[in-house]
Amino acid sequence: MARAAAGRRYAKALFALAQESGQVAEMRADLESLGRAISTNEKLREVLLQPLHPAAQRRAVLGAVAERVGASPLLRNFLSLLVDQRRLVDWAAIEAEYQRLADEAAGLSQARVRSASPLSDAQRERLQRALERKSGGKVELVVEIDPTLLGGAVAQLGDVVYDGSLKTQLQQLRASLARG
Repeated sequence: MARAAAGRRYAKALFALAQESGQVAEMRADLESLGRAISTNEKLREVLLQPLHPAAQRRAVLGAVAERVGASPLLRNFLSLLVDQRRLVDWAAIEAEYQRLADEAAGLSQARVRSASPLSDAQRERLQRALERKSGGKVELVVEIDPTLLGGAVAQLGDVVYDGSLKTQLQQLRASLARG
C-alpha cells in the first residue's frame, strides 16, 4: 500500500511538470518505452532494483537506457531523483498512475470488460457508446475473455461495476421467484 501511495505522489509530481512544459503525451510515450525496456530485460531490472549496486552505477545505467529510448531531459532528471530517493522500486506504480492522470486530463476513461466470449465489433461499439453516455466522456475498452462467466459481460468503469453476466441475471431471477 505504501509503495502504491509513493508511486502516486511521484507520478503526480512528474505529471504536473510535464503539464507545465506541455509534454504530457511525449512523457507518456517516454515512460512506456522505458517501462518496456525495464520489464523485458532481467539483467537491467537486477542492476536498477538491487541495492547492491551503487547509486552512481544505477544512475549511469538508467541514463544510458533513457538516452537510447530518446527520453526527454525532464524524464532523465526525474529518473536521477528516483535513484537518489531509492524509489525505482515504485516504477510500475509511477508509470500506471501517470497514464491514468494523462487519460483523465484528456477526458479518457478506461473500462475493464470481462466477457464470456469474444465481442463482435458491433457489440464493442455498442458497449463503448453506452459506457461513454454513463461516464460523460470518452471510454477505452480493455476486454478480456473470462471462461467462468456463463454468458454476457461485466464492465468496470472507475469504481462502478455494470454486471450483465448471465450468472447474475439468473441469481436475480432466482431471488425474485423466491420472494414470490
